[in-house]
Amino acid sequence: MRKTSLKRKKNELSRATGLMSPESAPAANVRWDLRDLYESPDDPALREDEKTALRLAEDFARRYRGSINVEGGPSPDLVASALTEYEELLDKTYKPFTYARLLHSVDSRDPDRGALVARTQELATRVQTTVMFFELDWIALAEEVARRIIESPACSRWGHFLTVARQYRPHTLSEAEEIVFTEKATTGVEAFRRLFDEVTSSHSFEILLDGEKKTLTQSEALALLHGPDREKRRAAHAGFTRGLHEISHLATFIYNTTVQDHAVNSRLRKFSDPSDSRHLANQIDRETVEILLTTCEKRAPLVHEYYGLKRRLLGLDRLFDYDRYAPVEIEGVSLPTCDWDQAIELIQSAYHDFSPQLGAIVREFADRRWIDAEPRPGKRGGAYCHSTVPSVHPYIMVNFNGRLTDVMTLAHELGHGVHQYLSRPQGILQSNTPLTVAETASVFGEMLVFDRLLRKQNDPKVKLSLLCHKLEDSFATVFRQGILTRFEQRVHAARAEKELSTEELDQLWMEANQPMHGDSVELTPEYRRWWSYVSHFIHTPFYCYSYSFGELLVLALWSQFKREGSSFIPKYLGVLAAGGSDSPANLVARLGLDIKDPDFWNSGLSIVEEILREAKELADEI
Repeated sequence: MRKTSLKRKKNELSRATGLMSPESAPAANVRWDLRDLYESPDDPALREDEKTALRLAEDFARRYRGSINVEGGPSPDLVASALTEYEELLDKTYKPFTYARLLHSVDSRDPDRGALVARTQELATRVQTTVMFFELDWIALAEEVARRIIESPACSRWGHFLTVARQYRPHTLSEAEEIVFTEKATTGVEAFRRLFDEVTSSHSFEILLDGEKKTLTQSEALALLHGPDREKRRAAHAGFTRGLHEISHLATFIYNTTVQDHAVNSRLRKFSDPSDSRHLANQIDRETVEILLTTCEKRAPLVHEYYGLKRRLLGLDRLFDYDRYAPVEIEGVSLPTCDWDQAIELIQSAYHDFSPQLGAIVREFADRRWIDAEPRPGKRGGAYCHSTVPSVHPYIMVNFNGRLTDVMTLAHELGHGVHQYLSRPQGILQSNTPLTVAETASVFGEMLVFDRLLRKQNDPKVKLSLLCHKLEDSFATVFRQGILTRFEQRVHAARAEKELSTEELDQLWMEANQPMHGDSVELTPEYRRWWSYVSHFIHTPFYCYSYSFGELLVLALWSQFKREGSSFIPKYLGVLAAGGSDSPANLVARLGLDIKDPDFWNSGLSIVEEILREAKELADEI
């Protein structure tokens, strides 16, 4: 009788949300088609593009070396001509490199794919060193000369790129020194990053499930933490931790090395703080980032309050770290799983309801196989959207296991996809945004899907489950990313004194995590080692606060959209199409917001507080 009741309730929920449980692997054979880049690794066009890129770079150097940093400055027409050719050679250079990285990310075990990454990266380095003089000569110009060129009609298209490049003037070395930096990175820090990816993506995790050992990938093991069965969550937590211990020596060494490399770069480039280079790349200042982080930390009681509610809803005496992502079940009702086609249909419909143009782009991603979603051995964990080059289109990689979390991750990456798709006309120098606003479309896409799910049902139990899911997603995006940033700050400060042991990194990790969880979640001793699989720490130091920025920005935008209705849509699409052609502050100002105002961040957190209040009221009713 109990089983029948649970099945009936789950079917009711499935009809309410529009999602149904898959009968088999939810994304079987959903693999991307990379032929818009090249037919195969042996495609003659790939080798031809590599040769063309090098030839264009050498021609560019012969034509423009010595013609930029001249007395009185170059003519705007000459600079415009140089920029046009510069974009062409960069497109030819990064197309092979992008292709190699995409291939490698879905099967890092294949040595030929690793060799292709190395070859194309070496090509990119050679091109970069050949044309490096151009930007160095540009930033060496006197300010009044540079301003005249930037404001000229001939160069107006590249105005923001030219302006931002000059902000690096205090942190740029001589051409010879810059070439050494670039050349050595291939066999230095970039090699360590590649090693980290290969080890973590190929490492398997043995999980004891129902008395039987299962060998799982990283994504499959972590997916179990989102399941309703507490014993399976506990087993996945234990097995994943064991796997991290097996590679912790290597992870510790790589992390120490990349942090020290970053410190050396910061010192040589005269950055006063290790995070300042990231802030400059993000086109934001340290003070604004600190306002963001401290504002979130002051609102940590929201997280504590929610986890207290979740513990009550799950019927647990204590909530451990492996319980944080458990689905909220109310009298047997839980959010269902779904297959790939259902997920695409849901997301495409949500995007289409907001803007038919965005909906059509989402459909193109699915129909033309620009997405790789099937989890499999050798494929890296997590998810990303790669913009590739403007002459092609973005590609998306996810590990889709059919959970609502996977649906939201797909919605998130498709947001990146439509953003990068729309900004391609800006060209390779200005199509990509700084990280601070790179999350705008992705998080907004999640809100569109969440809102559609919420509006499609009237059952308060289903609504409560959805609200809880959204809260946990916001906490992971806002508060957890702040924790990751605080952890990095601690690590970089401590590494400046000495090389850190694994146990010291463990301790810093726990110290950074404790404030968010307070007394509401008990962090287990095993959790100490979970810093060691976060790739952002290795690849892009101080990246993570950008997620907090993006989430709170979108919550503020969502509130504005609800007030303005359809008049908001063209303004929003205009910001996406602008790509990186303007500063984050100016892009946000187009939508009527000021990132320098502390109330801006609190307005986003107030939306989170409203969702929590609604969830608590529904829980009390139920």
